[in-house]
Amino acid sequence: MSDLETIADRVEIEALRGEFTDAVMMRDYDRLASLFAADGVWRIPEAHVEFTGPQEIRAGIERLQRQWEYFVQTTHPGAIQLEGDTASGRAYIQELGRMRDGKSGSNSSLYHDRYQRTPDGWKFTERVYEVRYLDTTPLAGSGSSPEPS
Repeated sequence: MSDLETIADRVEIEALRGEFTDAVMMRDYDRLASLFAADGVWRIPEAHVEFTGPQEIRAGIERLQRQWEYFVQTTHPGAIQLEGDTASGRAYIQELGRMRDGKSGSNSSLYHDRYQRTPDGWKFTERVYEVRYLDTTPLAGSGSSPEPS
């Protein structure tokens, strides 16, 4: 693989991770689901959540986001290890939000990812969420959520 191909793959994977965050923030459930391979898995072990395949992922994110009054997620670059048409990596996450039941908080987390090159570009084959820091102090501010796309 040439240096340019390696760079292109890294840029495409970073864009995939950015699309995930943007789809979450914009409540674009169809777009979020389209980022996963047909057998892709999204896991949030702390919440006992596991969704497999785009349809289940789409339904799952919609159900989860209905619980939030507002939610803000930012993604920060992490590691990417290329292995031909597959790759693995980590993305660092900052989140804050308030749920409709009044609970709120902020956290620092990371995603442990696996990716696959497909005819439609790079897709997630596995995305596993790990909380590293959690603060459940009530948030003093306010926020808004976009209407689902």
